[in-house]
Amino acid sequence: MNDTIFHAIPETLESIELDTRKSGFTMSSERKTGSLLSILAAAKPDGHFLELGTGTGLSTAWLLSGMNESARLDSVDNDVAVLDIAGRHLSRDRRVTFHNCDGENFIKQTQSDTYDLIFADAWPGKFYLLDEALKLLKIGGFYIIDDMCPQPNWPSDHEDKVRHLLDELNGRSDLKVCRLAWASGIVICCRVV
Repeated sequence: MNDTIFHAIPETLESIELDTRKSGFTMSSERKTGSLLSILAAAKPDGHFLELGTGTGLSTAWLLSGMNESARLDSVDNDVAVLDIAGRHLSRDRRVTFHNCDGENFIKQTQSDTYDLIFADAWPGKFYLLDEALKLLKIGGFYIIDDMCPQPNWPSDHEDKVRHLLDELNGRSDLKVCRLAWASGIVICCRVV
């Protein structure tokens, strides 16, 4: 089996990838992660989704490709330059709302039990404010993080942060946790309580 052959690539993906390379942005999620996000979004028809860390919109495109017409996506990033790339390619899709704000503020201002899926690809909601982010997740909802396998661009103390986060997720009684040493290292959690 070849896991680099994808069933359906979002129609905007290649143009976003091109603009991402031109911009010099190097922190985008890879296609494997995106294809998984698309499947998980498809599993939640009419769902309400949250992406913490829009980046240039690569993961956003994958999420949208899995969503049905009545699903909604809130995508949050505090970097105007990368949001501009995402917006140029995806803002015509009425299902997505881009929020140019700090993820920490967004998390703190959002009501509990709001989202069917959270993709936490930024530090808020992942390395800090984890409890607050998980409270936003409905029972049966998915919480997904990536970049859990060592990366060449990690700062020297980052491995300790990752280890602490993984231990914290595994110790929670409100989640079922699946670690995948695949792509950049993915963790999928389902809130059960």
